Amino acid sequence: MQSSWPALPVEWWKPTRDTLTLWLQVVGKVRIARTPLVNHWWNAPLYLTARGLTTSLIPAGAGRSFAVDVDLIGHRLEVLTTQGETRGLDLAPKSVAQFYTELSEALDSLGLHTDIWPMPVELPDAIPFDVDTVHADYDPEAATTFFRVLVELERVFTEFRARFVGKSSPVHLFWGALDLATTRFSGRPAPPHPDGAPHCGPHVMHEAYSHEVSSCGYWPGGDGEGFVYSYAYPEPDDYRRQPPGPPAARYDEELGEFVLPYAEVRSARDPDALVLDFLQHTYEAAANTGRWARSALER
Repeated sequence: MQSSWPALPVEWWKPTRDTLTLWLQVVGKVRIARTPLVNHWWNAPLYLTARGLTTSLIPAGAGRSFAVDVDLIGHRLEVLTTQGETRGLDLAPKSVAQFYTELSEALDSLGLHTDIWPMPVELPDAIPFDVDTVHADYDPEAATTFFRVLVELERVFTEFRARFVGKSSPVHLFWGALDLATTRFSGRPAPPHPDGAPHCGPHVMHEAYSHEVSSCGYWPGGDGEGFVYSYAYPEPDDYRRQPPGPPAARYDEELGEFVLPYAEVRSARDPDALVLDFLQHTYEAAANTGRWARSALER
């Protein structure tokens, strides 16, 4: 089991990570531009496939839909329509500006012209996609390794999600910060979220956090090899002082969430059990201090 959880040092793959994040933002913005708003922006994320990530089906008018699939094993992006048409481009070292142009041309050639706002979100010092020639790194091995990490965590997050019968999100990849996440809801409305993110208006956070949540996920950032994380909004009194489960887990004051280093997960004797222990303890921290109706929400 340990060998299926690969190492992914941030220092090793950061150039590829940063370029891939921007490429996926372009893909995700195509989806969000063509789909109706679903609560908490659930019309925005990407989903895992057997080879990478997908937008899932996007409407393109009566009788026609399409998907954008990102193959992180074969390193190819494909635009696929329900009428059997395909267009593709290679995933290889190339600038964000070139990727943006190639994907736009592929869509146009299929009669799927889509206007998107070409400004990255959630990232400081962002450069518009159409002029970004700074980010152009792509290491196929690093991209595939990232996919392998997502595969392992998606399985565990799905098992954790199955324990909850209340409202919960799919396990999905938010392309703003490249984090795989799933969220549980108490059912009660939340106060307007006070924080923003770069190039995100207040309406973005207000929609995302319109109701009380206990959210968990994986973020390939920070130091080391990234983190499995868990947080609550609004954060109840005494939440951060609750036990987070595994000894390696802690509350990070700067991030405002519980974190479990991914390096500890992949080197554990039973990574699945370690992650589930962390997710269960931190969910209970939110549910107990927030006085959730647990008997009605849990399987």
